Amino acid sequence: MTPYLAFERVWKKFKRGQTHDSLRDLVPAMARRLIGRPHVEHKGSSRTFWALRDLSFEVKPGEVLGIIGSNGAGKSTTLKILNRIMDPTAGTVRTEGRIGALIEVSAGFHQDLTGRQNIFLQGAIMGMRKAEVERKFDEIVAFAGIDDFLDTPVKRYSSGMNARLGFSIAAHLEPDILIIDEVLAVGDAAFQQKAFGRIKQMATGGAPVVLVSHQLDRIAELCTKAIVLDHGATRVEGAPLDCINAYLHGIARTTPATDSGVKIRFDRVFGPNGQAVASGQEITIIVTGTADLEAAPEGWSPAFRIRDTATATQVHSVTGLQRGIPLPVTGEFEYHLTLQMNVQPGRYTVEPVIWNAISNETILTGPSLPIEVLERLPFYCEVQLNSRWLAPKLAAVPPSADSKAERQSA
Repeated sequence: MTPYLAFERVWKKFKRGQTHDSLRDLVPAMARRLIGRPHVEHKGSSRTFWALRDLSFEVKPGEVLGIIGSNGAGKSTTLKILNRIMDPTAGTVRTEGRIGALIEVSAGFHQDLTGRQNIFLQGAIMGMRKAEVERKFDEIVAFAGIDDFLDTPVKRYSSGMNARLGFSIAAHLEPDILIIDEVLAVGDAAFQQKAFGRIKQMATGGAPVVLVSHQLDRIAELCTKAIVLDHGATRVEGAPLDCINAYLHGIARTTPATDSGVKIRFDRVFGPNGQAVASGQEITIIVTGTADLEAAPEGWSPAFRIRDTATATQVHSVTGLQRGIPLPVTGEFEYHLTLQMNVQPGRYTVEPVIWNAISNETILTGPSLPIEVLERLPFYCEVQLNSRWLAPKLAAVPPSADSKAERQSA
């Protein structure tokens, strides 16, 4: 038997407040009825909606499919159907082989049983024979790092210990097909890296794998292909990096930013070759706009700022005064900024600004562009972006005397 998984034109429809496809959905509904608080529908809302719309994909041995999408895109419904928690309204799901799911890894623990007992319980839930669990028992315990607490009830465990044990059980029972949902963030940083290595080992071992995650660097590193879900339908499918770029482009700000007192307008900021790169790779940002000034005000300069999105910390800036790029005065302008993203993996924001080097004030801020830096190889160096700035629609001029003031202010 060759492991195989496929969705063939799958649709899934729900009725708001009426049907319950799992115990998790049913219990709250029963509680509302008992206390006399029925589910309230918003006036004018439809009683039905499609969570999945004509969704198709297949995963063969050795393939790792990444599923990307915003909240409500249909990822959880897809996983529930894959795990046979619910049935599709229409379409067919085909599987060959035993499915193992790394989803809510400690959800099935019996809190009054010990870690040892829960290993056997979870194995049985996943369809394993006792002999199979015994064969893997020592590896599970060693990987989880709970040797000293093996015979302690899991209700005494910390949340991290619960997560490590749950992951270890699911990851060592050798399913034919592996389904993973946001478990790459379990435990501390060291365990996360170990968990990712284990998943990578399983994926490269030939099992078809489906991975749902908001950790786009993991999607890029682990997956052989990807799809982007949007309102239950496939918006983009193909190479992981192409799908990540399409997903990021969809959430980028494109609304022009203007200042009523400044006759300069940034119209658009975009990445012509995508908005996701591996650490150390180059990315180009293009900015377009228009200007209607009689003359360049003293000290004014175009500039770019790059921030760490999570902390809002500025990691790099470059000004036109430094690079001989003049301030746009009349007509349309276009800037091309190329950055070598020698930074730690994560999400960054690039924004164009007009800056006054004399007063050290920001005159105008343009629309921002999110960039995802993905880890291919560990990066340990200092930030070094080696930026290059071109202005195809402007003639470059030598740095002015204001460069000295600008450098001192920066």
